[in-house]
Amino acid sequence: MQLDLSDQIVLVTGASRGIGRATAQALADAGGTVAVHYGRSEEAATEVAAACGPEARSFQADLSTVEAADGLIDRVIDTYGRLDALVLNAGVAVPTPLDADTADWRAAWANTMHVNLRAPELLSRHAVRHFQSRSPAGGRIVSIASRAAFRGDTPDYMTYAASKAGLVALTRSIARAFGKDEVKAFTLAPGFTRTDMAQDFIDEYGEAHATSDLALNELTEPADVASVVVFLASGHADHATGTTIDVNAGSYVH
Repeated sequence: MQLDLSDQIVLVTGASRGIGRATAQALADAGGTVAVHYGRSEEAATEVAAACGPEARSFQADLSTVEAADGLIDRVIDTYGRLDALVLNAGVAVPTPLDADTADWRAAWANTMHVNLRAPELLSRHAVRHFQSRSPAGGRIVSIASRAAFRGDTPDYMTYAASKAGLVALTRSIARAFGKDEVKAFTLAPGFTRTDMAQDFIDEYGEAHATSDLALNELTEPADVASVVVFLASGHADHATGTTIDVNAGSYVH
């Protein structure tokens, strides 16, 4: 099977590092033209865009603000003339212990929900409307959620789990509501993946905790997730729309 994305314009959010970076590179390796979104890491995003080929561009947007999230899709379409696929990867995981100060607790929940759920909702809204308006209509959305959406998380990361559960519901709703418009939507549920975000957790709880409930011997790598995103974006799995694919080293079945 040949995965050829040479006719695809794909926006990857949070593409300056981790899963997003690996996904951007994998999409480019398959021929796709990648719009590399970043929040603060301009230098890293520029490096990713350069590695993704001459047509790749970087796009800055602070997804913790409504205005930035609301305008990102239009900026990408203005640059390329169209958008074929959206990968919702950007996310934050802010530890929020029960005994945190109430103001800090509220701020952590608000920020997490905005970046992990509100921004995807705004981006998806604009992407779906663009997909509907095209001739022929259609496009694909791939959401990077988490196993935490289904099994919960530690007490300090309840906000992260709740936001990712909302992302799953959002993506499934898009698949159900707009399938007749040829809009397909998929969710990936990684577990611990060797990224900077996971490292913060590992530093606190230890790598043995991260790997203790896996069926495999090692942590998932960003490239393991990226390869599945490329497959979904390729169109070879369109009848799996609405589904969630676990990429978490068998942590549900161990």
